[in-house]
Amino acid sequence: MTHPPSSSLAFSRRHRWKVLAAGVAANAAFSVAFSGIPMTAVLMRTGYQLDNATLGLVLGLMGLGIAVSELPWGLLTDRWGDRPVLLVGLGSTALALVAMALWAAPSSGHIPSLGWLAAGLLLVGLLGGSVNGASGRAVMTWFDASERGLAMSIRQTAVPLGGGIGALVLPFVALHFGFAALYGLLALLCALSAGMSWAWVHEPPIAKATPASAMPSGSKAAEAVDTTAPATGPLRDARVWRIVAGIGILCAPQFAVLSFGTVFLHDFGHAGLGTITATMVCVQVGAMVMRVWSGRWTDRRRNRPAYLRACSTLSVALFAGLALLVLAGGAHAADSAALRIALVVLLAASGVCVSAWHGVAYTELATLAGAARAGTALGMANTSVFLVCFVTPFSIPHLLAAQGWPLVWLAASACALVALPLLVPRRGAASASDQKVAKTALSRST
Repeated sequence: MTHPPSSSLAFSRRHRWKVLAAGVAANAAFSVAFSGIPMTAVLMRTGYQLDNATLGLVLGLMGLGIAVSELPWGLLTDRWGDRPVLLVGLGSTALALVAMALWAAPSSGHIPSLGWLAAGLLLVGLLGGSVNGASGRAVMTWFDASERGLAMSIRQTAVPLGGGIGALVLPFVALHFGFAALYGLLALLCALSAGMSWAWVHEPPIAKATPASAMPSGSKAAEAVDTTAPATGPLRDARVWRIVAGIGILCAPQFAVLSFGTVFLHDFGHAGLGTITATMVCVQVGAMVMRVWSGRWTDRRRNRPAYLRACSTLSVALFAGLALLVLAGGAHAADSAALRIALVVLLAASGVCVSAWHGVAYTELATLAGAARAGTALGMANTSVFLVCFVTPFSIPHLLAAQGWPLVWLAASACALVALPLLVPRRGAASASDQKVAKTALSRST
C-alpha cells in the first residue's frame, strides 16, 4: 500500500526521533569503550604492568584507529547510506571486543603481551569509527534546519553519556570482575545498538519519493531533506578544513582530561577511586547537559559562532587557572583538603567547558558542507579529532617528565587559544574567504 506525500512526510516527522535515538545509542555504545577504557587507566597500568609512557601510547591507539578510519567511513556513508555502515561497523566492533576478552585480558596467572592489547584497541578504533559520520548524516537528512542544532547536540550527548556510563561502571567491573568481563560488556552494548540501527535507521521516505530540488523553495519538506551540496566538495573547501582543524585542536584539552585526568587526581591529588570516579562522571554528565542546552539555545538565537568563541575563551582561562593552582600547590597538594577540593572542582569545570561545544561546531560544519556531503565533512572532523586523541595521551607523559602537571595544563590552555581563530575567524577574514569561494563558483559556471 502506498501513502500519499502528506502521509509519508508525517511518518518521517514522527520517525526522525527513532532515528536520532538509534544514532545516540550507537555513539553511546562506542563511547563507553572509547571514553570509558581510559577511566580504568590506573587499574590498567597495574593489571598490564605498564609505565606512564606505555600507558599513554596504548590509550592513544584507539584514537589513532578512529582517526585513520573516519574519512573512509564518512565517504562510504555518503555512498551507501547510514544503515549499512552502522550495521557493519557496530557488528564488527562487537566481534573485536569479544576477541579482546578472549586473548587480550590479564588474569591472576597471565598478563597478555603488549602487542595483543595494542592491536585490539587499534582494531576497535578502526571499526568503531563508523558510528560518527553515519549517525551525523542521519540527523542532517531527517531534521530540518530549525532543529538540526538541537538534534546534532542530542546526538553529541551520546559521547559524554557513554563516557559517564564508562566512568561509573567500567572501573567497578575491571576491579571486581576483570578486564575480560569489561570487554565482554562493551561487546554486548555494541551488539544491542546494532539491533536498534537495524530496526530504525532508514533513509527518509520523502527523500526517496521526491527530490529536494523539485520541492517548493523554502518549504519544510525541502528543508527536511536538503541533500544538495555546494559546488566545491568538503575536501576542496578551505572553510571546511579551517573548522576541521579548529575542532581537532580544541579537543586536545578535552582528551587531556579524559585520558589522564584520573592519573592526575590519583598521583598529584592523592584522591581515592570514589572521588576520581565521581569527578569524571560529573565531567561527562555536565558535558551532556551543556550540549543539549547549547544546541537548543543556538538554534533559537542563531549565534553558533558567538557560543564557540565563548567556550574557547573560557577554556583558555580555566586550564590556565588549573596550571597556576597546581603550581601554587607544589608537591604538598595532598596535605591540604581545601586544595584537593579546588583541584577537583577546577578540573571538572575545565572538562565540562571544553566538552560543551561539540554539537554546535558539528552542526556548523555539516551545514557548511551540505547534507549530501555531511558524512564526508564529519569524517574529516573526526579524523582531526582522533589524530589529536592519539597525540594527546602520547605527549602528556613527555610533558610530565619535562616540567610536571603545570606544563600539561598550560599546553591545554594554549591549544584552546590556537583553536579560537580557526573555529571563529575574524569577520574580515571570513568575508574574504566567502568572496574567494563565490569567485571560484562563478568562474566554473562561465
